[in-house]
Amino acid sequence: MNKTLELSQQLIQRPSVTPKDEGCLELLAERLATSGFEYHALPFAEVSNAWIRKGTEAPLFVFAGHTDVVPTGPEENWSHPPFAATIAGGQLHGRGAADMKTAIAAMTIACEEFISEHPDHKGSIGFLLTSDEEGPATNGTVKVVEHLQQQNVAIDYCLVGEPSSTSHVGDTIKNGRRGSLCAQLTVTGKQGHVAYPHLANNPIHALTQILAELSAIEWDQGNDHFPATTFQVSNINSGTGAENVIPGQAEAAFNLRFSTEITADEIKQKIAAVIAKYEIESDLVWRLSGNPFLTAEGRLVEACQQAIQSVTGRETELSTGGGTSDGRFIAPTGAEVVELGVINASIHQIDEHTDIEELNQLTKIYGAVLRQLLT
Repeated sequence: MNKTLELSQQLIQRPSVTPKDEGCLELLAERLATSGFEYHALPFAEVSNAWIRKGTEAPLFVFAGHTDVVPTGPEENWSHPPFAATIAGGQLHGRGAADMKTAIAAMTIACEEFISEHPDHKGSIGFLLTSDEEGPATNGTVKVVEHLQQQNVAIDYCLVGEPSSTSHVGDTIKNGRRGSLCAQLTVTGKQGHVAYPHLANNPIHALTQILAELSAIEWDQGNDHFPATTFQVSNINSGTGAENVIPGQAEAAFNLRFSTEITADEIKQKIAAVIAKYEIESDLVWRLSGNPFLTAEGRLVEACQQAIQSVTGRETELSTGGGTSDGRFIAPTGAEVVELGVINASIHQIDEHTDIEELNQLTKIYGAVLRQLLT
């Protein structure tokens, strides 16, 4: 059995549903210690985090990732037990097989092999790992980055092991992500009988008009790197449970995934102006999950492209699509950040899996990136 597959299985067999780590970080730290890495546990609240580093010189190349996974859903619906790490038909099955325990295993083995071949490599290598990526993401990478900045640790290059690939490993890498702005809007009217609407004030009517107007706005047209900003309503809630009562309140949750053509503050101002036109009591609570970031084509992007070409023979596409990742916390420090991992088709699904041969290729790609930047 190859080393990457074996370590992947050991990690998958630990049921580390957010925010639990179940000893994954200690397992990795013990393994990396044999290659000269020093382990620094950085727990915040209920979240386990780790900063694992070898060397003190620049440039500092960092592998970033998360050991936590999303819940399995009904386990009886899985073809193989979600934490058994079953091998079948050339695939490794289990929760975390794609998102993203296999990438962490590939990073670890790639480092072991690289250091064995290049014991006097230049620069330093770090691992920034958390168990809080799939959850609120408030006590994970963002807190570790703050700690590193306080220690004057400057990351030059960061490769996040998120499953970026579409059809084959390395066919797509993420060199940026859109921003994510969430909101909870509560509109307050006056409860009353549906037969006497003049004695009430229906907040649902105002809320739906507001949402319709917001849905029709063209926020921007995007640019060469980002698609246009999108507005999506994710939840609407109102009513007393009775069909003859006008409710007193109506609530809606919505999200904007936004490009670099607009700022979070500009979005907030536009939405506040729309709501104000309806002259109804309202409360709007914002949560900025992350601003957009972009790593322009430079040394890290070039190293990843060349590594993918050398291992797989294929060209790679640069993308900023998809959801958010912890790269949003690292990029503002000035680091070059990309995301490169296995195929993302089965992430968060029943029967999550990854192709074993492509996992082996990912290990080789990570090793090639290290050689490009640190030799």
